[in-house]
Amino acid sequence: MLSMTRIGLAPVLGYLIIEEDFNIALGVFALAGLTDLLDGFIARNWASQKSALGSALDPLADKILISILYVSLTYADLIPVPLTYMIISRDVMLIAAVFYVRYRTLPTPRTLSKYFNPCYATARLKPTFISKVNTAVQLILVAASLAAPVFNYADSIYLQILWCLTAFTTAASAYSYYHYGRKTVQVIKGR
Repeated sequence: MLSMTRIGLAPVLGYLIIEEDFNIALGVFALAGLTDLLDGFIARNWASQKSALGSALDPLADKILISILYVSLTYADLIPVPLTYMIISRDVMLIAAVFYVRYRTLPTPRTLSKYFNPCYATARLKPTFISKVNTAVQLILVAASLAAPVFNYADSIYLQILWCLTAFTTAASAYSYYHYGRKTVQVIKGR
């Protein structure tokens, strides 16, 4: 339910940013972040609340939210186009790799219902350390960019430094998945 809330908040956030209603957008972003933290806290502390569907929806909700935020913040001229292109390209490549791994690890006969059934887990992607750092840096950039027009620092050199840091960690994260490839995928046996 919390992941679905985050997915539902994503287009609302995009609309608010495009309409330049940054004060409300900042509050909605904080709410989306709270749902993510609460979702993770519940999954870690109450095993009965953990589900295969939830573990599939959580990263999907994060990708949808981040993608919409980057596109809308770029539209509002708060994040440069090349940086958004780099981030979304990396995510598309990762998603394509996950689909490929899913296909390769699915036992025959491979059916669409089996392929898209989140309860039928065949592999788990283990994020690299730099990927975790990249996620944190991307979220910090989104928060800082969203707050920039509210607190009047949109032209700050610190924001530009954060753009460069985000570009570096995004490239390093993409390279780490390419370089470590098979080591980041754990195939689940017995399926």
